[in-house]
Amino acid sequence: MLPLIFAHANSFPAGTYSLLFEQLRARGFDVQALPRFGHDPAYPVTDNWPHLVTQLRDFAQPLVQRWGEPAFLVGHSLGGFVSLMAAAQHPELARGVLLLDSPLLGGWRAKSVLAAKHARLVDAFSPGKISRKRRTRWASAQEALEHFQHKPSFARWHPQVLQDYVRHGLHDDGQGQLTLWFTREEETAIYNSLPHNLSSLLRQHPLRCPVAFIGGRHSREMRQVGMDMTERVTRGRIMLLDGSHLFPMEQPLVTAAAIEASLLNLQAVVSSSHTARPTAGGHPKKS
Repeated sequence: MLPLIFAHANSFPAGTYSLLFEQLRARGFDVQALPRFGHDPAYPVTDNWPHLVTQLRDFAQPLVQRWGEPAFLVGHSLGGFVSLMAAAQHPELARGVLLLDSPLLGGWRAKSVLAAKHARLVDAFSPGKISRKRRTRWASAQEALEHFQHKPSFARWHPQVLQDYVRHGLHDDGQGQLTLWFTREEETAIYNSLPHNLSSLLRQHPLRCPVAFIGGRHSREMRQVGMDMTERVTRGRIMLLDGSHLFPMEQPLVTAAAIEASLLNLQAVVSSSHTARPTAGGHPKKS
């Protein structure tokens, strides 16, 4: 089985993707996922997310040692950023990176985010302005499920994925109610510290593995961020699926097939590069 380490999107713990993981395991991938970013005091949320990268590294290292080979790092939104940064700074962990609707922030947009952070205005335009007001408590799992079913963004989700989100994304608050396991405070902090330094980080730590991108055809995030830097980093390995930024929740079965196709292509790129690597005499090795 091909080793795969999955990193979740902001506010959606790994258990939300249970159906996707089942599909990937059936397709021959050994899927492992860090349950939740941002809530371990050993890995606090700070500007540009360096501790979240360390958290993923510390999760991945023993897995890679056990497998005896580097893994594919696959990340959705937040998880894609963290996976890319981890692969750049710790190349021994990654054979390839797959970004799931994680358009990379660069150029003037990155400078705009930096300026907004300095002016303490980032909360005015980031999703944090919504997340900090998010409802956090429900009387029962059924009440929570009905609440999400009536919200337009969640209404498009595959029913089993929505049920998995209620099952894994909420927990007993000790007072007879269910509350968000991924707190709105941490969600907001993550949004407001979005990395603006990817260009300089990749200059300092050039990627040694191939990168691919799968996006939602109707993703607002892709339109807002633009795709210039993503196209450069992926060298055009870009696929679009029908759906929004949350297409893995909307179409988990299609997403699993697309992930398999993208990763098999990256595997072929890695194998080809190893075959073509020059020997001491300067000639490519023959397979």
